[in-house]
Amino acid sequence: MGPCSTRRRCTGCASPTPAGCVPPGAPLSDQATLDRAPYELVFADDFAGPVLDPGRWVDHYLPHWTTPERSAARYRLEDGLRLLVEADQPAWRPEDGAMRVSNIQTGSFSGPRGSGTGQHRHRSDLSVVTPQPTRRLWTPSSGLVEATLRASPDPRCMLAIWLVGFEERSPQDSGEICIAELYGDGIGPGGSRVRLGLKAHHDPRLRTDMADVVLDLDATEDHSYAAEWDAGSVRLFVDDVLVRGIGQGLDYPLQLMVDLFEFRADDPGQAGSYPKAAHVAAVRGYRRHGR
Repeated sequence: MGPCSTRRRCTGCASPTPAGCVPPGAPLSDQATLDRAPYELVFADDFAGPVLDPGRWVDHYLPHWTTPERSAARYRLEDGLRLLVEADQPAWRPEDGAMRVSNIQTGSFSGPRGSGTGQHRHRSDLSVVTPQPTRRLWTPSSGLVEATLRASPDPRCMLAIWLVGFEERSPQDSGEICIAELYGDGIGPGGSRVRLGLKAHHDPRLRTDMADVVLDLDATEDHSYAAEWDAGSVRLFVDDVLVRGIGQGLDYPLQLMVDLFEFRADDPGQAGSYPKAAHVAAVRGYRRHGR
């Protein structure tokens, strides 16, 4: 999708700024809109086939930390990919409460059963439950990623797209580029809050830098979300318009993850209807020419 003519506000700013303005932090580029000319397309999926392509995607959420029936994604291929959370879907990890998630990711890596070696360690007491083969389906260390997404308006849900450290070389290679997190209670026709930025996790070379940016768009409709990054910087775009620049970067392999979460799934009084759903129309990945 091309640039939109919206106005936007970064949470904490005093007033709206013109479309394409980078919120206070660190403007890193004189390009207000996304320029694909320096890049070549190397990864693309419109989800048009009868099945999800196993050469591109693992249809589980961090499967090494739990069991296959708990990590497995629920989805349908209907004019794109429709991620689902269904009423009978089990919690991802009972130790983490009732959270349920359907996710696709472009790789997998873990140590042996019982070890603490694995991607995206969100707590210190984790151990591998289901060892995973090393699958590097698409694990770029720089480039450009974009996806066209339609989020769920359900207040219990979040649709997210992340690039997370693959961690095969070192557990410190764990940083995350948060391209977008779209919470159902923060989006709609009157405007939408997009959470985006950089998360250090276990990488001591990085500093977490996240922000909530309020945009004049309805994230329950199709919009594009993109990240351009290298070893020194990250640039984040919505509908091809630059919304944040961060003066930090990553230079190690990352895997792409697109996921629909349901929180508070143990509160039936607030459950609403099922299935919860979000739509992924397309995903594209690029590398710079000559790399």
